[in-house]
Amino acid sequence: MEILEEKNPKKPKIEYPTRWGFKIIGKDKEKLAQAVKDVMGDREHTSYSGNTSKNGKFHSHNASCHVQSQEERDRLFKAFQDHDDIDMVI
Repeated sequence: MEILEEKNPKKPKIEYPTRWGFKIIGKDKEKLAQAVKDVMGDREHTSYSGNTSKNGKFHSHNASCHVQSQEERDRLFKAFQDHDDIDMVI
């Protein structure tokens, strides 16, 4: 098991492999669901719709999967961030 050594003592140490979740936000529910499929590809994952903003303009979608390292987690985050149908990733 790889343990991430953080330089900032306030950040928790994350042990890998671990299950990691991503919350993505965008304007179209169906496109968000497709974006998860685009990014995750054949990777085993869970995915479900989240909340809708009060005015109905934005929607959230939750996805999670097992990641083997910080680098893998960062690659997935960047792929979500770069997807045209996603406005924000948390």
